[in-house]
Amino acid sequence: MNTKRMLMALLLAVMTSWSLSQTAAAQTTGPDKGALVIVGGGAIPPDIWSRFIDLAGGVANARIVVIPTAGDDSTLNPSGQRTQKRLIELGVANVTLLHTRDPKQANQESFVAPLKTATAVWFEGGRHWRLADSYLNTLAHKEFNALLNRGGVIGGTSAGATILGSFMVRGDTKGNSIMVGDHTEGLAFARNLTIDQHVLRRNRQFDLIDVIKARPDLLGIGIDESTAVVVRKNTFEVVGNSFVGIYDINQINSSAKYPSGQNSTGGPFYFLGKGQQFDLQARKVINQPAPRPNEPAK
Repeated sequence: MNTKRMLMALLLAVMTSWSLSQTAAAQTTGPDKGALVIVGGGAIPPDIWSRFIDLAGGVANARIVVIPTAGDDSTLNPSGQRTQKRLIELGVANVTLLHTRDPKQANQESFVAPLKTATAVWFEGGRHWRLADSYLNTLAHKEFNALLNRGGVIGGTSAGATILGSFMVRGDTKGNSIMVGDHTEGLAFARNLTIDQHVLRRNRQFDLIDVIKARPDLLGIGIDESTAVVVRKNTFEVVGNSFVGIYDINQINSSAKYPSGQNSTGGPFYFLGKGQQFDLQARKVINQPAPRPNEPAK
């Protein structure tokens, strides 16, 4: 082989290796152990609470820590107390509230003590930049990951849902209409994932498109109210009353038809309904329903 061919072969090998590394780096993955219950806000129906409690060990064994930090000072205590009361009404005896706005306190062993024996953590809604400012890269954050690693569950609603991904939309301190703002780093229990909420209820179904165009490595999921995705390893299932939108650069670029198995005409995103499952790594629907036949006009 002459020198020119050797150089071309070497260049091709380097480019292939770089491309494979970029693809691997861009893979969306869930937690290696444990589970996530990611809720799009609004009223939480019984089937979502039931799944969360079951994953926490059941009513007899669940030890749940509720974190209301995303709320403002006037609402965080009532919000956390409502969730605590609701979980107790559902039969869970051990429910603890945990809150700080000070990352120094979140780095103290005394503060994280309830997390060490918890089977579940629940993040309330509000503004997710408050959660990032309080807990990101602290001892508390380490304990959240430790909880997952021993098979526990972390859930959250609205802002408490978005914080669970690696890239936060609507995290700007000036307002939640700014999609990419001054806070974008989430707690990253799922990697290369960005999560929006209240999607259909607040007419937000188009908002993630430009985010994914700018960050094609990310997978975007938009969750409507009273709806959740339950993530275990690299698969999620839709639970609840409404729909979950999928925002992937390949779909945006191709507007392919029938990505969810429904008789859709194609477009930059698509919806999944209750019971449908999705492979985060492959970015494909797992259990596509059989396409409905075209119905003749009557």
